[in-house]
Amino acid sequence: MTTALASAVELLERSLGYTRVALAGVTEARLGTPTPCRGWTLHDLLAHMDDSLDAFTEAAGGSITLTRPPAAPRVMVLQQKACALLGLWSGEGPPEVRVGGVDLATDLLVATAALEITVHGWDVAQATGVGTPIPEGLAADLMPIAHRLVSETDRGTRFAAALPDPVEAPADVRLRAFLGRA
Repeated sequence: MTTALASAVELLERSLGYTRVALAGVTEARLGTPTPCRGWTLHDLLAHMDDSLDAFTEAAGGSITLTRPPAAPRVMVLQQKACALLGLWSGEGPPEVRVGGVDLATDLLVATAALEITVHGWDVAQATGVGTPIPEGLAADLMPIAHRLVSETDRGTRFAAALPDPVEAPADVRLRAFLGRA
């Protein structure tokens, strides 16, 4: 395993730990609750998270198929998939993963998974009322990944417009502002 991949897997492990706590607040009664993702309920977000976990797990085999219908998962299923994902990436993975016809470095793909999982963990925490902030070190480590991955062409589709950068704020506030989350 390369040093870059080992660092990305460690980041993934921290993101999964954070999100596991947020998922503990999910109840059947809250599934219709709006999330910070505009137009999405908690149910929609959990379905997206389920699909993302499947895709990042599939990537351990060297490619991702981008045509999956979202499911309606239970939290326990998400937790099992998250554990399996970490286990797969803890070993030697392919040097690159083919995503939609483009080769992506494995360490960047795993870091992308960590960013996706963390940010949606925060979304879940907001929707459930748990409100747990993203740990400062995790947010600081994810910031350069977010800047590398999110471009202006992603705004309005995958991400909201960036909010003004609160330079003196904690890293989790700055990360969320960059990703358009107040």
